[in-house]
Amino acid sequence: MTTSSVNLTAVEANAATEGPRYRSLLAAARGLVRCDAAALLRLDGDVLRPLAVDGLSDETLGRQFPVASHPRFARLLESGRGLRFAHDCGLPDPYDGLVAGQPGILPVHDCMGAPLRLRGAVWGLLTLDALEAGTFEAVGPAQLDALVALVETGIEAAHTIQEMEARAMREQAVAQALRSGRGATRELLGSSSAMKQLCSEIDTVAVSDLTVLLLGETGVGKDLVAQRLHARSRRSDQPLVQVNCAALPETLADSELFGHKRGAFTGAVQDRSGKFEIADGGTLFLDEVGELPLTVQAKLLRVLQSGEVQRPGSDRTLKVDVRVIAATNRDLPAAIAQGRFRADLYHRLSVYPLVVPPLRERGRDVVALAGGFLEENQHRLGARNLRLSPAAKAALLAHSWPGNVRELEHVISRASLRAFKEQRRGARWTAIEPHHLALEASGSPVVPPSAPSAPAPAGSHASLAATGGGTLREATEAFQRAWLADALARHRGHVANAAREAGIDRSNFHRTLRKLGVPRPDSAP
Repeated sequence: MTTSSVNLTAVEANAATEGPRYRSLLAAARGLVRCDAAALLRLDGDVLRPLAVDGLSDETLGRQFPVASHPRFARLLESGRGLRFAHDCGLPDPYDGLVAGQPGILPVHDCMGAPLRLRGAVWGLLTLDALEAGTFEAVGPAQLDALVALVETGIEAAHTIQEMEARAMREQAVAQALRSGRGATRELLGSSSAMKQLCSEIDTVAVSDLTVLLLGETGVGKDLVAQRLHARSRRSDQPLVQVNCAALPETLADSELFGHKRGAFTGAVQDRSGKFEIADGGTLFLDEVGELPLTVQAKLLRVLQSGEVQRPGSDRTLKVDVRVIAATNRDLPAAIAQGRFRADLYHRLSVYPLVVPPLRERGRDVVALAGGFLEENQHRLGARNLRLSPAAKAALLAHSWPGNVRELEHVISRASLRAFKEQRRGARWTAIEPHHLALEASGSPVVPPSAPSAPAPAGSHASLAATGGGTLREATEAFQRAWLADALARHRGHVANAAREAGIDRSNFHRTLRKLGVPRPDSAP
């Protein structure tokens, strides 16, 4: 008979740390069969690992028993229903000298055991040992079968409890991730060429299990990219667990990512699963990965290379199946040159790098994003139809957005509150005007940094921005006049086409031209 085993999952590994449950099973077994020692060993590949012992010294729990090196264990696994070894059996006994409470190192003279099964597969072994020869002569097959059935029922119950606890932990992690940021339920918006290219790249790599490194400035929405990658992957029905590496104190980073065993350090009063175990089967998003301490970087590299996690304080390794997405706004090659980031970890993380474009490179996407934020604030405030005025749209388009989408969100939230406070009773809408946006308070230039530095033709956007001076309203109106004049010139005086480009209807376009005093051809349609 060939030896089979149940794959070691994070759920079962958590169960392995619940020693009291297994020790109670051994106590019950010793109540049915008189012996000096009993043990439960879990089969992990070709190695048996003790999970609980009763009557054996504590050092047994720190040992591992390769099946190939212990012929008695191999015979038990192949036995089907279990067997008893003769007291004069020449096969070495793995427990010689390990029976507790003895004055010296004594050999085991009588031993028996049986394989244990969980859901049809071999889970491990139950072993019983005695110092006195002939102790188990009276134990017949029926009594051994009853003993095995008792222990297997207990293992099944413990396994089910651990599955329920792990599921609850994962659901809690998902709920916490959703609560931790309102952007968790948002989607990537935008029709600019930069965003279309990014979404195409996301959809290409999402279906694979390749590690993705998201690069981009602060506030560009790397978390939304990670959510889209997970949602379009084969792991979408499993948890997406997010870790803000910048918020992890160096002393706790180990425990947060890899968990810990009770007693591993002061304050570790119970076993704890790390984020890798919680994300098993799903996706782990390591935000601000460039902030991890070098010591933790080395351990993260090991997990990425081997797919194994070792909890601090434990000598056991746990297999995990996790797709990693990392993000940073740091220049990692520069950090490598300065000795602050490991080159080997960088290459492990950047299997498929994705650059998330800054808002200033996304053109009119800023208006679409602002609309989404206005809708959120409208419901939050109970306001009626929060709307951007044409002047406010122009101001948003002219701003450089050094804080990217996050800055836009905050600007719109503040503007909504200010406009709502001024709202007239019974008004059909609440208009957001440039003074509500208060973009001049940000201290950043109005013109995008991508504007050409060379002298630009008179009347162009760049030359307008270079003039500066005046209030924000005056600058905004000057920008609008220049933009509208350019639009009319581009469309050879065709008002309908220019209005379409501006994103407003033709009648409003005519009124805006009159209001701002923009000259137009008399024959303009």
